[in-house]
Amino acid sequence: MNRGAFTRRVLLLALIIAGPAGAQHPRPMTMVDLLNVPRITDAQLSPDGRQALFVKSEADWKVNERIEHIWRVDLDGSNLRQLTNGGQGESSPRWSPDGGTIAFVAKRGEDKEAEAQIWLIANDGGEARPLTAHETSVSAIAWAVDGTHVYFVAGDPKSADRKARDKAKDDVYALDEDYRQEHLWQIDVETQTETRVTRGDFSVIDYELSRDGTQIVYHRGSSPLIGDNEQREIWVMAADGSGAKQMTKNSATESDAELSPDNSQILFLAEVNAQFEFPYNSNLFLVPAEGGSGGSARIVTADFPHEVQDATWSKDGRAIYVLANMGLHSELFRFDVGDGGAVNGQSHRLTDGEHALSDWHYVAALDGHVFIEDTPSSPGEIWTLDQSHDEPRRVTQLFDRLAHEFKLPRQVRIEWHGADDETVEGLLYYPLDYRRGTRYPLVVQTHGGPHASDKFGFGAWSSYVQVLTAKGYAVLKPNYRGSTGYGDAFLRDMVGHYFENAHLDVLAGVDAVIAMGVADPDQLAAMGWSAGGHMTNKLITFTDRFKAAASGAGASNWVSMYGQSDVRSYRTPWFGGTPWQKDAPIQAYWDNSPLKDVANVKTPTLFLVGERDVRVPPPQSVEMHRALKANGVPTHLYMAPREAHGWHELRHELFKMNVELAWFEEHVTKRVYTWENAPAEEEEKKKETDDTTSDR
Repeated sequence: MNRGAFTRRVLLLALIIAGPAGAQHPRPMTMVDLLNVPRITDAQLSPDGRQALFVKSEADWKVNERIEHIWRVDLDGSNLRQLTNGGQGESSPRWSPDGGTIAFVAKRGEDKEAEAQIWLIANDGGEARPLTAHETSVSAIAWAVDGTHVYFVAGDPKSADRKARDKAKDDVYALDEDYRQEHLWQIDVETQTETRVTRGDFSVIDYELSRDGTQIVYHRGSSPLIGDNEQREIWVMAADGSGAKQMTKNSATESDAELSPDNSQILFLAEVNAQFEFPYNSNLFLVPAEGGSGGSARIVTADFPHEVQDATWSKDGRAIYVLANMGLHSELFRFDVGDGGAVNGQSHRLTDGEHALSDWHYVAALDGHVFIEDTPSSPGEIWTLDQSHDEPRRVTQLFDRLAHEFKLPRQVRIEWHGADDETVEGLLYYPLDYRRGTRYPLVVQTHGGPHASDKFGFGAWSSYVQVLTAKGYAVLKPNYRGSTGYGDAFLRDMVGHYFENAHLDVLAGVDAVIAMGVADPDQLAAMGWSAGGHMTNKLITFTDRFKAAASGAGASNWVSMYGQSDVRSYRTPWFGGTPWQKDAPIQAYWDNSPLKDVANVKTPTLFLVGERDVRVPPPQSVEMHRALKANGVPTHLYMAPREAHGWHELRHELFKMNVELAWFEEHVTKRVYTWENAPAEEEEKKKETDDTTSDR
């Protein structure tokens, strides 16, 4: 063997021993790491079934927000390509019927106040071109079946008088009256001629074209305000807007209406039972499409024990596909439909796993499904399912790197018994490098809603379980009473008394984790947002077991909350009426208000809320914070400018994680905590250090 060959063999052996270039051991995830993980949404199958579109959202620290762009991939996972790259991002990609063109919504140009418009881009590449130049922002786009038009929803423009008054700052407005109705339009793709489809003193909240393109089913409301949800009904009209007929008449908040393939029936969802009583797990209903009384609607899923999140007709109308929430996971089902539209109640599960499915889209012509699967090691990959395969097939591998680059927490299902012996379940996240026999600090995270549930999945920045477990915390996410996916009795436990068993379920879950030998009973923390904030406020007034708490956008006083919030429908059944009706059930409202027992609080508690939150307005957090402060309990209230109920600015999200974890470290573990900096701040800090070093 010559010397060169020997050297090459030594180098090859060294490479084999060292592993692949750049290989490294997984490391704990930081807050910035978590914020930088992209997310994908809105998967759309191409008409020929060979490709998929999706929206990928990535953190841009320079503009302090996430920017969305449209991507395309072949269904075998190849030819992954970014199609758009506008500075303000793009959303809502929709294939033309022939698959040659993609419509999407975007703001283009330097003007941050520009209205969102429809743009078109060829599937084979090139520059996007504007389709609309509408006076107001457009949304909810859909191609006509023949591809000649694109439908969209847009708000009515301001009047000339209103524009003049706004310019002069003569802009006093009436609460809950300062809105403009939203209507359906269509635009000719070739001539760019816009035609208004609906008009009148109402709003088109959502719509769906019939499979043959001749009709449109839509949800029509008295206004676009969420507080008027109960007044929305289902209507059907011809594709040009003529012949509109009302299909339902009830007090339910209906959604996702869709005509059957033969246009004879309409399916829709509503959080009511067969008698249209509210609230129940979301159910599937059918109503004849000839119009008339809303009493003809009939329930399909009366005996289905889970929550229906979405539904659509099969290609031939002989089945209805359903995406269902089963508590800790969500799955696709098929319900068979017999002659005359009779549903036999038999359901067939099409998927199964420790995952949450979302952004499900069905293409009838292909009899194919596409959806995004969220798992403990991935925030979402695209999968497809069709009649030619027994099992779903994975399309993308966007997040395989995460499990190799980072240490991710193990999450397992656990169950326990509530105070009344009801079975309750939740997710337990083990600390990284967990050692059996060692007890760890426990953070209890209660989900929002409350009509929702925590599921297996990667999670979001708001719960940052990857960071907490890296710091040695265990995390418990309990699906307490009031959660969806567990049947109506479980959900309706809150009716008449919000805090009857829900908070006891949470505390029983804490006891279960302690009994497992995982949690240290002397190192407990509680946190949650929205309904999770309501729960946190209740827990600190009910027990002093928690050494620290963080309440995000939580209610403190149900009486004042009823009048302050932009939505009230859920609270009426919880407490047996409104707080301003004759003989109002004020005592029920007050008895379930954390503020009633705020004198009991000993737990150091943070409060966080968006300055523009209309769902759980800032005064709710102010009341709790000032009560604790007056009573000598350590507390701070942090308000985020520009933020609504959910926070979106990256530095605000980073602040929330930092301030909560610092609070837990101070009061639970007694450890010193060093705040994480935003990437730009970290680079500037490093530069200052380098400059100081070079000056020596």
